[in-house]
Amino acid sequence: MPAPFGTEKYFYCKKSRETSSCQKRKRHITMELVIATKNSHKVREIKDKFSCIENLEIRSLDDFDNVPDVLEDGKTFEQNSLKKAREISRCTGLPCLADDSGLVVDALKGEPGVYSARYAGENATDGERNSLVLEKMKDIPDDKRAARFICAIAIVMPDGREFLTEGRCEGTIAREPGGDQGFGYDPIFYLPDLGKTMAELPLSEKNRISHRALALEKAKAILAHL
Repeated sequence: MPAPFGTEKYFYCKKSRETSSCQKRKRHITMELVIATKNSHKVREIKDKFSCIENLEIRSLDDFDNVPDVLEDGKTFEQNSLKKAREISRCTGLPCLADDSGLVVDALKGEPGVYSARYAGENATDGERNSLVLEKMKDIPDDKRAARFICAIAIVMPDGREFLTEGRCEGTIAREPGGDQGFGYDPIFYLPDLGKTMAELPLSEKNRISHRALALEKAKAILAHL
């Protein structure tokens, strides 16, 4: 039976004097998982979420040289996350987890969707993107302002196995921004059941109900059984 993925590759072994400690560590690590991001906040969130999985080491793109930038040109969040995970897994030779997420507004026919990060232009700020959505929604009545955050997560293994999970958080588009605890579209994403925008929630509560948290929870169940 072949060794579990990750046991042969140890990029943290930089010098020969580290060999003994690395060899000792190798007996305990069954899988290294590359997260397809350089965002330290996202890596920290994922490490926290997966901390209960034994023998799993989380790596980020910052741990590797010459990793290509993957063009996210898919028409769906799933296509983008799969493309990133496949490319990074191929490049590193390790299992990879990649995500793509965004805001989907019914009255805007699904916009911003996969263009959420560049909706008002490549260099637009969060405030400018929020203002654009609010401007387009200014004449939409309250009962037609349904929206959701969607996160798609892909896990790709070097042997070709692929897994997809999705998390959704339902809400509406507020009339004006509220709160300063979030980022992105959080200030204009209103949660009727809680009576608050996403940006008005404590981080602990956001991390419990958010689209990414729900998708990560499903991904955690997959990884725990690999």
